[in-house]
Amino acid sequence: MNKNRPKKNMPGGTPGILYVVATPLGNRDDITLRALNILREVDLIAAEDTRKTRGFLALHAIQNNLISYHEHNEAERTPSLIAKLQKGISIALVSNAGTPTVSDPGYRLIKAALDNHLSVIPVPGVSAATAALSVAGLATDSFLFAGFLAKKKAKRVRQLNDLASESRTLIFYESPRRILALLNESMEVMGDRRGVLAREMTKLHEEYIRGRLSEIVERLQDRHDIKGECTLLISGNDRDTDQAWSVVRQQIEAEVAAGQNSISAIAREIAATSGIAKNRIYAEALRISKELESG
Repeated sequence: MNKNRPKKNMPGGTPGILYVVATPLGNRDDITLRALNILREVDLIAAEDTRKTRGFLALHAIQNNLISYHEHNEAERTPSLIAKLQKGISIALVSNAGTPTVSDPGYRLIKAALDNHLSVIPVPGVSAATAALSVAGLATDSFLFAGFLAKKKAKRVRQLNDLASESRTLIFYESPRRILALLNESMEVMGDRRGVLAREMTKLHEEYIRGRLSEIVERLQDRHDIKGECTLLISGNDRDTDQAWSVVRQQIEAEVAAGQNSISAIAREIAATSGIAKNRIYAEALRISKELESG
């Protein structure tokens, strides 16, 4: 069977194929000809939101059978979709935007299909992570996709601490409601690194904010409302950090010994000029202060 041209349902014949189809982030033209052919000719489309997918299909004059498949029903719906595939029904899996299973529903279905020795074929296209990375101006030779971090602050900060020593460019997805929190926490844990916030990519109000994390925060914090899906990229840990820290530590020691400023003020001022995390500077200043007091 030509994998670009799905064969219609053949009861009792060859098992159907599960196609994982990437769809546009916003601009409806960001779709491949192959993806349109697949969506037109499969027996069934499993969509994260059938209303959105039906609207998108209508723009391309495509009519097909749809079934909802999202995070709230994937556990109960997966067995029935596997049964359909086993009967020879071809299925296209799509999310609301971008590539399915990348921080979207679908992993459960794909794993079940593979466990049942069924064919799973990618129909590649747009992904928010790679789209943002391609225009970020940060290192692209190696990167780490972290997706959505935890919603609770304590767990999110622990996750950021685990990533702090990572030398690769970091890519996060975040909701507009929590993006400022993520930026501020990243700055506290990792320092004022270079970053890029990509918002509403390929849509009417597409925006890219580049600079230090503190500069991105400054651009956002006075806004009445932040809208749209956000992709945040942060530069990796520079391998020259140890040498830079040695210089900063000497500065901390001199400031503490002078005794003219509080530890909080020292941490704030040095962090602003060095790009090293304020909490790390504060902890070192406190340690040096205690050493001087004891002896």
